[in-house]
Amino acid sequence: MKARAVAILGTGSDVGKSLITAGICRLLYRTGVRVAPFKAQNMSLNSFVTPEGREIGRAQALQAAACGIPPHVDMNPILLKPESDNCSQVVVLGKVCGKREASTYFDGRRGLWSVVEESYARLANQYDVLVIEGAGSAAEVNLREHDLVNWPVAKLADAEVVLVADIDRGGVFAQVLGTLDLLEPDERARVRGVIINKFRGDARLFVDGVKFLEARSGLPVLGVVPFLRDLMLYQEDSLDLDRSLQTRFASNRLNVAVILLPHMSNFTDFNIVTSEADVALKYVTSPSMLAEADIVMIPGSKNTLADLSYLKETGYVPALDNHLQGRRELIGVCGGYQMLGRRISDPHEVEQGGTSCGLGYLNVETELTQVKRTTQVEASAEGVFAREEIVVRGYRIHMGVTRRVNELPCFRVRCQSVLGEEAHLLIPTSEAEFDGAIRKDGLVWGTYIHGVFDEPGFRRVWLNRARVRKGLPPLDELVSRTVTVRSRGELDRWADHVAHNLDLTRLIGYLRP
Repeated sequence: MKARAVAILGTGSDVGKSLITAGICRLLYRTGVRVAPFKAQNMSLNSFVTPEGREIGRAQALQAAACGIPPHVDMNPILLKPESDNCSQVVVLGKVCGKREASTYFDGRRGLWSVVEESYARLANQYDVLVIEGAGSAAEVNLREHDLVNWPVAKLADAEVVLVADIDRGGVFAQVLGTLDLLEPDERARVRGVIINKFRGDARLFVDGVKFLEARSGLPVLGVVPFLRDLMLYQEDSLDLDRSLQTRFASNRLNVAVILLPHMSNFTDFNIVTSEADVALKYVTSPSMLAEADIVMIPGSKNTLADLSYLKETGYVPALDNHLQGRRELIGVCGGYQMLGRRISDPHEVEQGGTSCGLGYLNVETELTQVKRTTQVEASAEGVFAREEIVVRGYRIHMGVTRRVNELPCFRVRCQSVLGEEAHLLIPTSEAEFDGAIRKDGLVWGTYIHGVFDEPGFRRVWLNRARVRKGLPPLDELVSRTVTVRSRGELDRWADHVAHNLDLTRLIGYLRP
């Protein structure tokens, strides 16, 4: 293994490790370094499909984009997708290998560690630098003997370590000093500096705090990174719920309500919609919050049957009935699409077994299967969205087969990736394949395609249909294209922000070949 490495570890979960990693990756890439990200084990319900048709954490896909390279399964060889408080689906090298309770998962550490070593070795032989992201806290002392992602990887890579702390949640001095105090001496010796992340306000007010941390820890504070508002980059399993719940619906905008399911997955499908100026998007936690919505979305789910029961038991069905009676739109993505149908059967006990009646808004039926389908797709719009130039691109990642019964499809799949090491491009489909279903009036539709709203042409046609229903004039497609162009420049905007607020001179000097 020849690559040099830096490990971005945290004082806790959701301190911003994923984005700091992406920013450093981008800065190295811009200096001409061949760089790649690595996270040995990720626990996330936000996933992505690689060009080879393998599943990895969405954050590693973003980091790969920051490095200017395609995402690969070796960047995240182990992915845990929680299905309940005690059980997760285990994805190894991009393929499902079963479910595990936490206690039995730890029993298989030796076999999983060999997977981590092999993935790291392959990347280290291809790239000059690897930027490693840790998980949770760097000082999870109760899990030390089971650790697969923090210190064992740092030692495997002989990596320099940077510790990230989140000042926004409070207690940053205890975070940093407590974490350092709990490290083993050899671990502590690897730490080269500290980053204070998510600062709000005037950073000059924290000068004394920096001096205190440096004096007590003996480590440099590499910088204080201000919270960057309106950043169009998704963070690892962070919904920014406080901001979303405070969103105000308005008569001059399209009010979009996304139902916050207990097992919601891939909420990043809606990020680009949030960035449209004529949209007010809110994650809702009760049926009463749907009253003013022009569009309701049911997102993906890691446990579709449990979340379907949740909708029925908490009073969402009458609220959705009222919503549709008012000639307003209802959309389901992936698991949400399955819920919109008449029936979901689970003969193989993929989730909980048995058969459940769906919400009944689409005439489709779903059977959950043991095989997970993971493909990148390109499709053209059908039905009410049909226009020759409208294309959607995204990925499908689901365990289930849905059959339309006298219902029109939403999209015609033009090409898709296929599983295999040689599948680096989308392959044209040899036979007609359709995705999703849409009611004849166009008010209820669902799809398996994640990222369906990312293409500006389709997004603006869809939003303009809703604007006309509300009595608002349609907007030019250029409005949405501008949003998309801005989103594609966000990695560089974030990297500039990181470079401006951190002193990474020594670190990047060490990492450059």
